[in-house]
Amino acid sequence: MRVTGGKVKGTHLKTLPRRSIRPTTSVVKQAIFSLLENSPANWRKILDLYAGTGALGIEALSRRAEWVDFVDCRRNCCDIIRTNLERIGQLHRAHVYCCSVSRALSFLDSSYDIIFMDPPYSDPSANNLLVNLAKSKLLVEGSTIVLCHANRFSLNSDYDGLHLVRERRYGDTFISLYQKFDKEV
Repeated sequence: MRVTGGKVKGTHLKTLPRRSIRPTTSVVKQAIFSLLENSPANWRKILDLYAGTGALGIEALSRRAEWVDFVDCRRNCCDIIRTNLERIGQLHRAHVYCCSVSRALSFLDSSYDIIFMDPPYSDPSANNLLVNLAKSKLLVEGSTIVLCHANRFSLNSDYDGLHLVRERRYGDTFISLYQKFDKEV
């Protein structure tokens, strides 16, 4: 797996064996960042939930993000994220939380410009997570959520001020972009 754009483009990232995680493909990663670069999203502070190897957050750091918080509950993933951050020289611009997403959402108190969510495709909690995020202080006007998911579980187009603005399909992967707007758009 490589970084596909930005300052450290081409850098190889350490990964886990394929059976233990579902890495975001280069095609999907490039599509995500193309969508973000063509949207009004701010890139100051990023949250990468279900981070795995940290590929999405690291891609954001390479491109122009100022800070990324990574969350994954697996110790081996947290260690790989730190290794990958060291590899690109950006450990000082990130923090890795080795805990469940629900636990992280209970103590994180900052607002984020972009939140990446790439849960396991068999995890039905994306809908509930979007409900909780929409009501949380982690989102402000204009915040963007990028959700990578399979089409197994239905999602709403609106969650209490969080609105679906784009959706794309790449093979089995769907990318849904939600933005926080306090007023209907």
